[in-house]
Amino acid sequence: MGEFNHYTVMKKEAVDILNCRDGLLYIDATLGGGGHSEEILKRIPNGQLLSFDIDDEAIASASERLKSYKNLTIIKNSYTNIKEELQKRNIKKITGGVIFDLGASYNQLTSATRGFSFSKEAKLDMRFNMDSDLTAYDIVNNYKEDDLVRIFSEYGEEHFSKRIAARIVQERRIKPISTTTELANLIISATPKVKTHIHPATRVFQALRIEVNGELKNINYTLKYLLDMLDYNAIISVISFHSIEDRIVKKLFKFESQRCRCNNPICTCEPPRIELVNKKPITAGEDELRENPPSRSAKLRAVRCIIGDRDFD
Repeated sequence: MGEFNHYTVMKKEAVDILNCRDGLLYIDATLGGGGHSEEILKRIPNGQLLSFDIDDEAIASASERLKSYKNLTIIKNSYTNIKEELQKRNIKKITGGVIFDLGASYNQLTSATRGFSFSKEAKLDMRFNMDSDLTAYDIVNNYKEDDLVRIFSEYGEEHFSKRIAARIVQERRIKPISTTTELANLIISATPKVKTHIHPATRVFQALRIEVNGELKNINYTLKYLLDMLDYNAIISVISFHSIEDRIVKKLFKFESQRCRCNNPICTCEPPRIELVNKKPITAGEDELRENPPSRSAKLRAVRCIIGDRDFD
């Protein structure tokens, strides 16, 4: 297995905002290369960290990187199954906090075999979890035209969704669209030339990746569950990488932190369980942007639990 390449975006900022306190339980919902996990572990020598990932290459790389830490448990499972994994371990509350890095790794996006990149010839795959069934090939060749339009529009914010979907359906009637370069060339031929630094296939490939891995549904569902699991003063820190992800996180955090969350003439809401740690998203600094230009799209939001047991204050 080759080296697993992953730049840890806003490593210090995302962990600093957790305000790590030794002796408590923390969760890294998206282990990746292990950068955020390592930063947390340095700060909680007597605490506990559970780190989740479904990518075998990421787990192998991070396991080697973090092998000296005895208070780390790496779990091969999706963060969508955090509930089941915590129940298995009889964990009732998350006392410290949770960190999410929702970006795919450099290793995944540039792998010659995983099918995430439109610049490398590969089978249309795009699975983070290679044990799952649905692939980008299945979507491109089997989804109805209307569903393709919806996915490209909603998940990729692609302006030419209808044109691209129509061309895909037209082409697959002749033969299946099997590779990344086939699809990328089809997208180029289906869309008008516009002045932009973004490759014409970028948004469609993003949309397919999101659909294959159920990313947006998973974020909302998991965050709602984790808000219920936070102990007093525990913090959730989330790094998102495109506007759709960020809107989901922003909307949920804003709603749950409001005093009134009902539509009744007389409010019947319980007090909010969280407060915003930062009202405006934190973005990468200039030094990081020079080192890793893709960090420019990252936004960091965090919330703190303000109800529950105050023994940890």
